Amino acid sequence: MEKKTVLITGGTSGIGQAVAQRFFQQGCNVALMGRNKRSDLIGNFIQGDVTKYEDCVGAVKQTIEQYGSLDVLVNSAGIYMEKAIEDMTVADYTAIMDTNIKGTYFMTQQAVEAMKKNGGGVIINISSDAGIHGNMLCSAYCASKGAVNLFTRAMALELGPYNIRINSVCPGDVLTPLTEKQLQQYPNREQALQEMASVYPLGRIGTPDEIAGVVEFLASDKAQFITGAVWTVDGGITA
Repeated sequence: MEKKTVLITGGTSGIGQAVAQRFFQQGCNVALMGRNKRSDLIGNFIQGDVTKYEDCVGAVKQTIEQYGSLDVLVNSAGIYMEKAIEDMTVADYTAIMDTNIKGTYFMTQQAVEAMKKNGGGVIINISSDAGIHGNMLCSAYCASKGAVNLFTRAMALELGPYNIRINSVCPGDVLTPLTEKQLQQYPNREQALQEMASVYPLGRIGTPDEIAGVVEFLASDKAQFITGAVWTVDGGITA
């Protein structure tokens, strides 16, 4: 992986940040796309919002201008929301779909153009166990992540002849700032965390680095015959 160029959306926190650290340690050129810069980030920060088409175009363009090529795209930007369907507003629905699937779609579109010129590349979409089975009060989120998984499979068929591999990684609950925000809504955080973990056969939720390890593998030459796969990294919850 040394000297390969990796662009990560949502790379400023949680899973995206853990992925960035993994690739940086491997000697990769790392570009992070996010809405807000933080002082502790590694790599080259590109300010942008995946819900905006022009920002997707700009992120790929800036990455290539900085490093000369694009070898790996990790679509990690995403939002989560729990609401009954009758409580969902058009704004809620739009925010989820625009971030989780529209952003993934158009970042992939822009990366593909660059990777074809390169002679190949790798795209990894961070999806969710909620894209495989239904989750209570998460209809829009489940729909968006289910779309990511089928988009991944369709793209594998389309991009295989160009030596571009694309796979989807489906974590269960992972201890990220997004999950912490969810836990803080309850009176007792530790009890809420234990209840969240209790439904997993392994008895706990995941860590960002565990997800990042799978992403690193799928981006490497060790996975060069893997494309169109939907990888569960979920402590057994979808077993």
